[in-house]
Amino acid sequence: MSPEDRVAAMKTNLKLTDDQTAKILAIYKESATKRDSVMNAGGDRTAMRPIMQAANEKVLAVLTDEQKVAYKKMMDEQRARMQQGGGGGN
Repeated sequence: MSPEDRVAAMKTNLKLTDDQTAKILAIYKESATKRDSVMNAGGDRTAMRPIMQAANEKVLAVLTDEQKVAYKKMMDEQRARMQQGGGGGN
């Protein structure tokens, strides 16, 4: 899922403001660039985990308390789908 697709889904699910949307899109684009660099250097999922965790922390800093609860629920559901082999997309 592209950074734009992720943010579009979040905007709908979390009712992001335009300012939040722009900030989160920038976070996800930066994270995607870093992940691509790690992958191109032969890194694996373990090497990407700190990048993903840092992005999630930055996203949480942009969200309101109510949005944080919904975001965490959304992430938990995504993890459950991935563990069942369904992938991370909506």
